Amino acid sequence: MLVALIAKDKDGALQTRLDNRPAHVDYLKTTGVVSQAGPLLDGETMIGSLVILDVEDMAAAEAWAANDPYAKAGLFQSVELIPWKKVI
Repeated sequence: MLVALIAKDKDGALQTRLDNRPAHVDYLKTTGVVSQAGPLLDGETMIGSLVILDVEDMAAAEAWAANDPYAKAGLFQSVELIPWKKVI
């Protein structure tokens, strides 16, 4: 099952993002369920994340999201997990 994780950062949280980025990127690379990922931008500034997960079910997506170092650091204002279908 493909799930799009769309997370928006809290206002003024860029330093939290930068401080936790190495752990977050390591988590993306080592969990084995990330199809693609990258930051949402406002100009050149990172303001959120888009992650496409390939997981068994929504519970697995929720668990993955809860264990993301960014989530544990309290970076996000909001997180949406939406089933997604790849067309192209």
